[in-house]
Amino acid sequence: MNPAALLLIAHGSRRPEANADLEQLAERLRGDFALVQPSYLELCEPGIVTGGTLCVGTGAKRVILLPYFLSAGVHVVEDLTAARNELALKHPDVEFLLAKPLGLHPLLVDVVKARALEVV
Repeated sequence: MNPAALLLIAHGSRRPEANADLEQLAERLRGDFALVQPSYLELCEPGIVTGGTLCVGTGAKRVILLPYFLSAGVHVVEDLTAARNELALKHPDVEFLLAKPLGLHPLLVDVVKARALEVV
């Protein structure tokens, strides 16, 4: 088990079904990290800074912020970086690491193929 806390970050949606995906992903990842905390950029709670603070509250000294986004657009590059910086200022004794978005990870090709083939 990785001793770091994992802060999963999705955009957030007014549709509960869309947010449930992140909750289910978090559940599947529990046991691989000291803590897995879902959080949202907007429209849902907890927000990113609140989610990061919840991680710190459990004693985490390292928090990995993982964007559940496909690419490094404005949200990832600017908004998530700003949230990471805010958390680092509030908790200077904790390391906050911003991971890459899902992007063009080789396994994503297999996921795209599988989704395409599901409909034929």
